[in-house]
Amino acid sequence: MLGLGAGAAAAAGLAGCGTQPASGTSDPRRRPPGATASGKAPRPAEHLARPLGDGSTSYTGAQPFQPDRPEPLEPGQMPPQFVVFSWDGAGEVGTGLFPRFLDLAKRHEAHMTFFLSGLYLLPESKKRLYDPPNNPRGASDIGYLTDEHVRATLGNVRRAWLEGHEIGTHFNGHFCGGYGSVANWTPRQWRSEIDQAKSFVKEWRTHTGWSDLPALPFDYDKELVGGRTPCLLGQDNLLPTARSLGWRYDASSPGGRQVWPDRRQGVWDLPLQQIPFPGRSFEVLSMDYNMLANQSVSTTRAPAHNYPGWRTQSTQAYIAGFQRAYETNRAPFFVGNHFEQWNGGIYMDAVEQAFTHIARERDKGGDVRLVSFRQFVDWLDVQRPEVLARLRTLDVGQRPPGGWRAFTKGATDTPTGTAHAA
Repeated sequence: MLGLGAGAAAAAGLAGCGTQPASGTSDPRRRPPGATASGKAPRPAEHLARPLGDGSTSYTGAQPFQPDRPEPLEPGQMPPQFVVFSWDGAGEVGTGLFPRFLDLAKRHEAHMTFFLSGLYLLPESKKRLYDPPNNPRGASDIGYLTDEHVRATLGNVRRAWLEGHEIGTHFNGHFCGGYGSVANWTPRQWRSEIDQAKSFVKEWRTHTGWSDLPALPFDYDKELVGGRTPCLLGQDNLLPTARSLGWRYDASSPGGRQVWPDRRQGVWDLPLQQIPFPGRSFEVLSMDYNMLANQSVSTTRAPAHNYPGWRTQSTQAYIAGFQRAYETNRAPFFVGNHFEQWNGGIYMDAVEQAFTHIARERDKGGDVRLVSFRQFVDWLDVQRPEVLARLRTLDVGQRPPGGWRAFTKGATDTPTGTAHAA
């Protein structure tokens, strides 16, 4: 796989993109208006909690630490630079990676999206409760978690939501090959998979028998508004189901270009993107697994002497993708990750270093917003269609002709156009 570009790496390598288990107070001076949390302390769950179903989840009021209400761009205004870091699987398997990145986000007053695999809240002893489309009952191409790791995952998911992060879905069994692949599922089968993923979150107390852990502090039926499919497969048949469920976005497209997004079948299409790959003649998909696929081919444990150079290359790829958008068309920048220690954990280091670089750019006074997908579509949904259409005319790395003041001021005079092909 060495030398593959973004599209080839996506097709050849994403079978490994599931997480494989092993066996404050904000400072308003540091952020642009509306960029991060309001600074209000979380409401005490004990005071507001209203149990739902079997008590696995509860309603605790509005989610704390959310950005200010978004507003439409004014004529002549430059758009913010949105950046979304997201995590597929979102299971804590004893590596400490889930809390590591929650801590990172908290230090920088930023938000992320965690695409939770429903099976990570289902004990392996109850695996036959899972009936995956076109696969045997109880089957999964990712491992079930130990009870200890299910508990850890519950604690980190709870913390994530209370700190303002989004809980999406990575569905369940992560099937990417053969007849049972998600690529072959019908809209009806996607509905079954989603219903099951939600039930594993909403009924973990029944499935585990545990009564000593607090409920998840959200109503998952309302919280869940988007996801990312395993291996970025099956989006065409997922979208009709996503739309019928009222989902607002899908993050499953592979190989997207760094341009402003549009809707597909009524749902915002927010793809991973092709970004510069320093030292190579091709671009790479903005996901840790695709960095690995183009560095160490098919192994996740390459010789350690490669790690420093590969860590630097991966860090610089993320930074180059951010800078290209930030300095030109201001297209949102999307990054996908897994809680994995591939090649000695260099990809986790690269994500942290790039994230810190981007946060520092924000702190210099730039209108950079480290947000979740849900927070980003909140902003999209209040923009004037003609302004978004105008933004979509900007190609990768293209600055607005005549500068931002003239470009966005003239948007209301431009007929609504079609989306740039992503």
